[in-house]
Amino acid sequence: MKKFLILILLVSLFFVSACTNGKTRSLEAFYKDAKIESIDKVVIQDGSTGASKPITKQEQINDFVSLIKDIQFTPQDNQEKRVGWRYGITLLDSEKVFKFTLGEFDNTYYDSNPDIYPIIDNYYKQLEILKGF
Repeated sequence: MKKFLILILLVSLFFVSACTNGKTRSLEAFYKDAKIESIDKVVIQDGSTGASKPITKQEQINDFVSLIKDIQFTPQDNQEKRVGWRYGITLLDSEKVFKFTLGEFDNTYYDSNPDIYPIIDNYYKQLEILKGF
């Protein structure tokens, strides 16, 4: 009986780790895997309004990327399909495009450390303020 319970536990752990890939990665690792080397443009889209804010000045792009590139993403245990998102980010490198939402890359859901939402939210709001000047 004890061996049977241990076997069930091991099989359960295998399935959980297989579903989540169990690998924590930085945002930079994700976009480097997509062959994004030199980011020429960033677009931040608000998921609640659909409004988009492009960033095209290289200094602003570099500042933005430096804020988020080292954020670590860990796959969530619960990978059930979700609806909606807060912000979508597009990174463009000439012809290459890398798109993601704050907690999803390639149909896999992640937790971020530190939390990416306040960083993106603050930056997006700063873009609105700067637009008025």
